[in-house]
Amino acid sequence: MIGQLLAMWQADAAFPSGGFAFSNGLEGLAAEGGLTSTELEAVVAATLRRRWATADRVALGRAFERADDLDAVVEIDREVEAATLSEPFRSGSRRNGAGLLAAHVRIGTPGAAAWQARVRAGEGLGHLAVTQGVVWRGAGLDAAGAVLASGYMVVSGFTTAAVRLGVIGAVAAQATVRRLLPLVAEIASSHPPDRIESFAPRLDIAASRHARGELRLFSN
Repeated sequence: MIGQLLAMWQADAAFPSGGFAFSNGLEGLAAEGGLTSTELEAVVAATLRRRWATADRVALGRAFERADDLDAVVEIDREVEAATLSEPFRSGSRRNGAGLLAAHVRIGTPGAAAWQARVRAGEGLGHLAVTQGVVWRGAGLDAAGAVLASGYMVVSGFTTAAVRLGVIGAVAAQATVRRLLPLVAEIASSHPPDRIESFAPRLDIAASRHARGELRLFSN
């Protein structure tokens, strides 16, 4: 039971990780006009299948397993950097990871300070999924709970951003979350791929266009 509570704690939007500042390309898509609730759900589902399942989930799992070997974690971090083609997503992942890491250092999570020292020394980049693996293991989550918390945060992050952008209302957002949870569970229970890879060209392009915009609500 404590493992489930720890996963809920880390997936809670109230945890100060800085994720509220990122739309993961959704603001760029919304700026193109005509993004409906149905299209939003399709975008999130595609992100779960083609980015979270094959990149973030893989990096998190590997970092979780090797959290006691920070040299290995650094290599995983570099692989994430190489596999993330969009610069806005690379920088956003590093910034989001830094926010999560800083919070865990302040609350004294075992292993967080050592990983932060590696990142500050320039050895690691501190990507979000990698940092999640390190600090969530230190916080006492089990591997399965960590993966589920990560998947839930992807869905929650998109729908929260959609509400702030006026794409859908709060109740419709929760209905979208409910419909997508089975997909998160399905992916979480499947065998992860052998390498980190991501294919979300629509969001990559939207995030790149968004980065050149003069008025922005989100960082990416």
